[in-house]
Amino acid sequence: MNKSPGHQKMPNHKVEEERVPETMKVEVDGETIAQSADVILVKEDDHPDRYYFPRNDVQMKKLERTVTTTECPFKGTAHYFNINTNGRRFNNAVWTYENPYDEHRDLKDRVAFYDDKIPDIQVLAA
Repeated sequence: MNKSPGHQKMPNHKVEEERVPETMKVEVDGETIAQSADVILVKEDDHPDRYYFPRNDVQMKKLERTVTTTECPFKGTAHYFNINTNGRRFNNAVWTYENPYDEHRDLKDRVAFYDDKIPDIQVLAA
């Protein structure tokens, strides 16, 4: 078992996951980077809502893994990717939890996109 230290120390902090009932897609500069009917929406206190797409439904060839990691006390270690599209590169704009804490194991091997790091991104119903 690998319990989240954040949830243990701050039980009132909300990190809620919900399955999105429709197919969602991510477009960058008009190019579809991800499209899936298996998307999880994460709503976390003091953070913007984020959509997590399964890697199988993401054009992973457009992503380039970086050495950057961050620690979330609720979800675990995030690993980052640059995204390359239409000759543009957005650094550390995509992340994944490869070994999330037990409370968020459904996020394993999914990716999310920083809409604030990618100016021409759209996350919308397909």
